[in-house]
Amino acid sequence: MTEKTLNLRGLKCPLPALRTKKALSQAQSGDIFVVECTDPLAAIDIPNLLHQTGDTLEQTRKEKKLLTFRIRKT
Repeated sequence: MTEKTLNLRGLKCPLPALRTKKALSQAQSGDIFVVECTDPLAAIDIPNLLHQTGDTLEQTRKEKKLLTFRIRKT
């Protein structure tokens, strides 16, 4: 089980969701990803992606323009 940070700041839709999907597809069960985005559409795209993949969104934070998602690979 590892924890990785994905710095996706500055990327526009759909790149944050696509890069998150790629990282999750290469991960092992139990791995944690902390995904950092500045694209406001990621607040919609990332949860929708996780609904499709079945992975777990453990936490969402918003600080000014930074969105942070804590995701556990199932």
